[in-house]
Amino acid sequence: MNFLVEDILEKVPSKGRISLEEGLALLRSKDIIPLARAAEEFSFHLHPEAYRTYAVDRNINYTNVCQARCRFCAFSRDEDDPDSYVITAEELFRKIEETLEQGGTQVLMQGGLHPHLRLDFYQGLLASIKKRFSIHIHAFSSPEIIHLSRLEGLPVKEVILSLREAGLDSIPGGGAEILVDRCRGMVSPKKCTSEEWLGVMREAHKLGMRTTATMMFGHMETLEERMIHLDRIRTLQDETGGFTAFIPWTFQPKNTRLNLPSVGAFEYLKTLAISRLYLDNIPNIQASWVTQGPKIGQLALKFGANDMGSTMIEENVVRAAGVSFRMRQEEIVHLIEDLGYEARQRDFYYRLVP
Repeated sequence: MNFLVEDILEKVPSKGRISLEEGLALLRSKDIIPLARAAEEFSFHLHPEAYRTYAVDRNINYTNVCQARCRFCAFSRDEDDPDSYVITAEELFRKIEETLEQGGTQVLMQGGLHPHLRLDFYQGLLASIKKRFSIHIHAFSSPEIIHLSRLEGLPVKEVILSLREAGLDSIPGGGAEILVDRCRGMVSPKKCTSEEWLGVMREAHKLGMRTTATMMFGHMETLEERMIHLDRIRTLQDETGGFTAFIPWTFQPKNTRLNLPSVGAFEYLKTLAISRLYLDNIPNIQASWVTQGPKIGQLALKFGANDMGSTMIEENVVRAAGVSFRMRQEEIVHLIEDLGYEARQRDFYYRLVP
């Protein structure tokens, strides 16, 4: 069936959902201006307030040892590599103290699938933080939880409950890549399956925990698979309502084992806008200035994003792939205000920080 872009966009926001086939037609289109207008209009529909948001937090990678060794990752190491590490308590606490000093409200903690760190290590990590600091812990993506489930021989639900009891507040959407196993088999064959990723999120949502969802695109996926990923996220959100935000970003090829060119800003902005239109049940869409740079991050607010993401006091994974954009809080505020919005800091739940 042939779809006209203008006919599809007329459905938003009041005339029904965009279908997967219609979303695919938008992805194949080069007509980006009406797409941007429709995505911005839908963002206003969901967020009529005069402000746009950002967070102050830090990414803490507690280990770079990972037995998955995904082909797209430039950060991971084998256990016997000279630059492999597991974070010390002193280093962890110092990083959190610095985050709080800069007005941060949360830390994002993710690491590799370490073959010898057991559940008690993660419980101890969480408990030690909560004992010393009042801070939101957003940590341990689906692949990490599946990895722990296998190591310990425990159901996913029990792993999540154990981590929550120790201090885990929410779960990040990392490790999703593309939720189609054909694609995952080529870029991350040792990582959890798409059903396992979704299963962790489903269990967390059923337990009352909130999570984010992500998509890393622009590598070996087809456009159809990109849309299937969005559809699987939307379907789970219909079921559980547990995703607070969706964050799409582009694959960064430098220093990785995938000899592929990176897609540019045009493809990023188009996919971002389609994400906003298609994921009509997820309230927030984050810009990815960390992979795209400040100006494209700012432009993302005109393509359906309502949030600039985090200041990322520290970020190591994307930087390992040769991309090292950095912004201070003042710069993020300036970029938001430059578009005529008020800039407001928010927490994980998108509550405004006084």
